[in-house]
Amino acid sequence: MKRVYLDNGSTSYPKAPGVGEAVKNFIETIGTNVNRGGYEAAYEAEDVIIETREKLCRLFNFNKVRNVIFTPSITYSLNYIIKGYLRAGDHVLVSAMEHNAMMRPLTQMMDQGVTFDRIPCTRDGELQLEAIEGLIRPNTKAIMMLHASNVCGTLMPLEQVGEICQKHHIKFIVDAAQTAGSFPIDMEKMHIDALTFTGHKSLLGPQGIGGFLVSDEIAKEMIPLVTGGTGSVSDSEIQPDFMPDKFESGTQNISGIYGLHAALDYLEKTGIENIHAHEMQLCEAFIQKIDALGENIRMVGVRQMDKRGPVVSLDFIGRDNAEISFLLDSEYGISTRCGMHCAPNAHKTLQTYPQGTVRFAFGFQNTMEDVDWAVQAIKKILQK
Repeated sequence: MKRVYLDNGSTSYPKAPGVGEAVKNFIETIGTNVNRGGYEAAYEAEDVIIETREKLCRLFNFNKVRNVIFTPSITYSLNYIIKGYLRAGDHVLVSAMEHNAMMRPLTQMMDQGVTFDRIPCTRDGELQLEAIEGLIRPNTKAIMMLHASNVCGTLMPLEQVGEICQKHHIKFIVDAAQTAGSFPIDMEKMHIDALTFTGHKSLLGPQGIGGFLVSDEIAKEMIPLVTGGTGSVSDSEIQPDFMPDKFESGTQNISGIYGLHAALDYLEKTGIENIHAHEMQLCEAFIQKIDALGENIRMVGVRQMDKRGPVVSLDFIGRDNAEISFLLDSEYGISTRCGMHCAPNAHKTLQTYPQGTVRFAFGFQNTMEDVDWAVQAIKKILQK
């Protein structure tokens, strides 16, 4: 059976060329730890880690290499920041479209005296910018939001939100899970104080490696969520307060960093703008072809290509979305994701709660033939 992978919003597949070889090379020919050995292999691994930090700085226009922190995933990154930076009495703003990677740790922090308000969004998931300033309080410490909805692809206006943060002297913390690697992100231009990323989505790297880039001001205030051995200041039982050691205790996922290094090489050579253009071409074609199938399919999210990413969610009116997703896989070999997508309030905003949607997420390796195959499969399923 023909296989078509359209679940790149969950994790990209296939990975960038060279990623598997890089991971294998580290495991089979390097295999050492870093900061814990005074020998050549350890120094070589450290060089790759430093180079990976530098590549991430170039990608996101950030100028503090030491402030690039590696974590197991963007979920860990958001937990590190939310639980390490916020204190009792602090208030934050989030969008109405957030993923549970943001909302669950933030909701948990309510027990510690942290409060939050949601910036309302339209039925298409667009942020209502005009509502932000009315929600800011004297104790508002940060605005925290995703760059693009993992449910429907709608983009948040980061530059405009960053300007509001600047005006009111509050921090701007961004979840770039769905956009890092396929959208240009300029931390300086967008006034972003902390950017969280994951390696396994549009960065085209392996699972198990993510991180965050953070300003000195936020890093200084953050309490490390995890402490322990760093290979530095080993004569002290007190956690180092310098970067990146302050937030990188224990053995790192070095094989994952090697894979991410190779993926970033590929992205640099290919060009983010080329990846973005290809994915959006597929997205636009898919939406146009779906529109031609009739009125019993509702596409959620904005239609303007400059306001969305290549994630398309469909609600099949009068049908069981889960059944549609199952038939796409079992009869046509098409991988999608159905349900709540770990973002229940986003679905409430989009008015697709509790039935959820079937999500089609296009990646750089997909083709126009994949789009046509998916559309024809949907057409045949709806005719049954």
